Amino acid sequence: MNGSVTPEVDWRLGIVLAILVLVGVVASRLGRLDVGRDTVVSSLRAALQLAVVALVITAALESLWGSALFAAVMLVVASWTAAGRMGVPRRGPEQVVLVGVALGAGALPVVALILGSGVIPFNGPGLVPTAGIIIGNTMTAAVLAGRRAFDELERSFGAYEAGLAIGLTSPVSSFEVLQPSAKEALSPGLDKTRTVGLVTLPGAFVGVLLGGGTPLEAGAAQLLVLVGLVAAQAITATVLLRQIAQARLVRSTLADRYPNG
Repeated sequence: MNGSVTPEVDWRLGIVLAILVLVGVVASRLGRLDVGRDTVVSSLRAALQLAVVALVITAALESLWGSALFAAVMLVVASWTAAGRMGVPRRGPEQVVLVGVALGAGALPVVALILGSGVIPFNGPGLVPTAGIIIGNTMTAAVLAGRRAFDELERSFGAYEAGLAIGLTSPVSSFEVLQPSAKEALSPGLDKTRTVGLVTLPGAFVGVLLGGGTPLEAGAAQLLVLVGLVAAQAITATVLLRQIAQARLVRSTLADRYPNG
């Protein structure tokens, strides 16, 4: 036994994956969740995407420029995905670019600080996973912040119009409506940070252990990631909410009446 705890890529892996997909389908059927087809499609899509990504990452890690290009592609895909999930029109590039600005405003300074300080080596193997974790989680924060902000604006549109009636500008009035939703959007990340090690052992911690690192090194890596995520998500949510308040980002269902005045 060599002490490695990485999965063996052989026929056993295929069987286990097939059983897990089947369990998900059966559970969906028994619970009348109506996600059996989605479970199969998502699993097959994940397998294909991960196979392709594994090949691409192998090539990208050979050079710093290749890794930087791969990180840039991740940011573009995250921006496109977040815009769609928020209900922002993606027919033209403007709205997607604005979402990308919000994601980049949160992710890029954090990644630059982590790698530039030398805490994590500034090379391909250091850049790709760090950028992937930060960008992925800022995308999640952006989607939550955007959805809840637009939902709140639709639900409280009368309050927004009342603000206009008493002389507030549209950005000020809308931000008064949107602002309470910001904290709720950041709650999942803050809760994860509060309970790390007690309820969950997140990916960075497990990844360092699987890579042969010590528990102390794993804990340091995870702490760095979690604190960085809190900062990145806060910046992203702030920039995104300001864009929505200024009506630069507008959900399709609000396009005919917002901004008003």
